[in-house]
Amino acid sequence: MKKPLFAIAALLALALPSGLRAELPVGTKAPIFATSGALAGNVFRFNLKDALRKGPVVLYFYPKAFTQGCTLETRAFAEAHDKFEAAGATVVGMSADDLPTLQRFSTEECRNKFAVAIASPAVIRAYDVALKREGLPGGLSDRTSYVIAPDGKIAFVHSDLDYRDHVSLTLAAVQKVREAAR
Repeated sequence: MKKPLFAIAALLALALPSGLRAELPVGTKAPIFATSGALAGNVFRFNLKDALRKGPVVLYFYPKAFTQGCTLETRAFAEAHDKFEAAGATVVGMSADDLPTLQRFSTEECRNKFAVAIASPAVIRAYDVALKREGLPGGLSDRTSYVIAPDGKIAFVHSDLDYRDHVSLTLAAVQKVREAAR
């Protein structure tokens, strides 16, 4: 009797749109962290607390640099960079990739428009974005985008391995945060 219930629960979990399995809920304080990253191929330190002093922050977690979905998502963020900048937002891509990989990714795919940074295991846990898919190596992050308001609270979250809506949805959320601040 336990096996059918387990099977039904597993099917329901898979059937739920991934957006309904939101990682950290809207309205909670975003975990503050500092990490290394790359912008236009140059190494830099990213500190979320410092970035929030300038305005909203978009943290978009992606599984692995130079894979098809991650590359397409990153190019889409690069193309929309001017719109995010006009809304006063800082965009930072986050993955468990090493620094040399991120340096290359920041020039080739981010097109020097925004930074990518190391999502350490602690950051992946804090943001509850560990990729839990059978057959994939551990330590990767899921594809989840957060908009964090300047007060440090999560204003929006979108979690979906399909990269296509992340840019448009986070941009709309950033614009909403900007309007609320006026």
